[in-house]
Amino acid sequence: MKSILVTGCAGFIGSNFVPYFLDKYKDYKIINLDLLTYAGDLVNLKEIKNHPNYIFIHGDISDRGLIEDLFEDHDIRGVIHFAAESHVDNSIKNPGVFIETNVTGTYTLIDVAKNYWMEKPFTYKEKYQDCRFHHISTDEVYGTLGETGLFTESTPYAPNSPYSASKASSDMIVRSYHHTFGLNTVITNCSNNYGPKQHDEKLIPTIIKNALKGNSIPIYGDGKNIRDWLYVLDHCIGIDLAYHDGIAGETYNIGGRNERDNLYIVNKICEILDNVKPSEKSYKELITFVEDRAGHDRRYAIDATKIEKELGWKADENFESGILKTIEWYLEKYSI
Repeated sequence: MKSILVTGCAGFIGSNFVPYFLDKYKDYKIINLDLLTYAGDLVNLKEIKNHPNYIFIHGDISDRGLIEDLFEDHDIRGVIHFAAESHVDNSIKNPGVFIETNVTGTYTLIDVAKNYWMEKPFTYKEKYQDCRFHHISTDEVYGTLGETGLFTESTPYAPNSPYSASKASSDMIVRSYHHTFGLNTVITNCSNNYGPKQHDEKLIPTIIKNALKGNSIPIYGDGKNIRDWLYVLDHCIGIDLAYHDGIAGETYNIGGRNERDNLYIVNKICEILDNVKPSEKSYKELITFVEDRAGHDRRYAIDATKIEKELGWKADENFESGILKTIEWYLEKYSI
């Protein structure tokens, strides 16, 4: 049985990843370290709460003493690092929290891992030759795109929000530990995820929740900001492949090849709700345009060719199939 530390599993992507991973692999024990901030909820993990290969630890990734104890107590042989502050609006209001968690927390984790697994730079201890640190990041580190073009792994970093700047910083820390110390690292940068268990503050849950409550559905600016949408389980499969089969020191971009603007997203959700949960008027009448947020990037889109060709990954869901599953889950969550 190999123990791996997986951070932030009570959040959106992590809480989808852990049940998938435990179901697929019987020879891993997952140690879930989560601070349980407002964005984390153990209800998201209720299906594996009593799983024999799962342990929950309440704690902060910036707490070096705790991290060192976890490595010693559980003989950690790998790290998959999800834990992060991720809501752009919150990073504009309180950037310091993002620096502490995303930058300092990532540094603490990777430095403890390096010290536990390695004798000296480029020399692993005998029992820890295959140990890997996998850092989960975002396409927002690349900045914004014009009407054409795609983000690739060689796109220069140009973060435009405190959130994306903190994630870019954490990526650079991970990169430096590979090149300076020879640590076995891999980074994955994903496009916008959606699906079950996402926090209500995000765009798609906000649209669904407000529509069902009959509240106005706020859309920033003109609604023409474009994102590449990735169904969360497709992302989990990509992480699995990159963790097990990715080349040390490499970055893999994971995107769904599903570019949609916010107007399309909100209209599509309202159309589906009009069919599955009709009200007196179309939900589209609730759409309201609000003042755009500061520094709002216009377009993100990922070229996923590298992970598709090298690791054989491909998104199973397009947006239209994935959003149906997502709405179905939220209808059950809200018991409607």
